[in-house]
Amino acid sequence: MKDERKNFVILLNGEPYRGEIDAENSTVLCCDGAYSWAKNRVRIDENLGDFDSLSEVPSPLPSQRFPAEKNETDGELAVDRALSLGATDIDFYGGEGKRADHFLGNLHLLYKAKKLGVNARLIGNEAEFTLCGEGEQQFPCKVGQTFSLLPFGGDAHIMELKGVKYAADDLLLSYGSTRGVSNLTKEEKFSFRVEKGYVLVVINEEVV
Repeated sequence: MKDERKNFVILLNGEPYRGEIDAENSTVLCCDGAYSWAKNRVRIDENLGDFDSLSEVPSPLPSQRFPAEKNETDGELAVDRALSLGATDIDFYGGEGKRADHFLGNLHLLYKAKKLGVNARLIGNEAEFTLCGEGEQQFPCKVGQTFSLLPFGGDAHIMELKGVKYAADDLLLSYGSTRGVSNLTKEEKFSFRVEKGYVLVVINEEVV
C-alpha cells in the first residue's frame, strides 16, 4: 500500500541546530534568517518570509516576499504553506534560543498544526518538544532521560503512564500547575494515553 504521508521540515531563525537534520523524505521550508545557518547543511526546497534578517539572496529564490510588518511570524507562514501542501507531519529545527517570545510562539505553532490533525515536533539542541492530542502515545528514549508532560491550552487527562520512574494509572494535568514536570525514563520507551486535552512532551537530551 502506498504511503500517503507528507513530511515537512521547517527551519527557523532561532538557535542554529547543531545536529544532523533528517530531510531525506521531506519537503524543506526555510524561514528567512535560518538560511544563514542551514545553507550547505541541508537541501532547501523553498525559502519564505520577509527576509529582514538575511543579508544575502537565498537559493532557491523565494517565489514571494512578505512584508516585514505583518500579523504572522515567518514560522507561521511556513506552517500555513506546509498545510496548504497537505502536510501530515512537520519537524521544526532552529526553534529554540535567541528570543524567548519567539520560542513560545513556536510552541503555539505545534498546537496550530496538531489541532488540524498534523503531527508536529520541535527538535532542539537540548530537548525535543512534541504536542500530543487524544489517543495512545509512545516515545522511544534512552534510559535515564528526564522529561516533562505539560498541559497545553487547558487541562489534560492522561492514563497508564508507563516506563518511567513516576508511573501513574490516572493523572490530571491541570493548566497552571507544574504536576507533570521532571520525570525520568526507566526503559527504552515510555507510553501513556491522552483521554482529554493536549499534552506537550518535553524530552531532554541529557541522560542522568
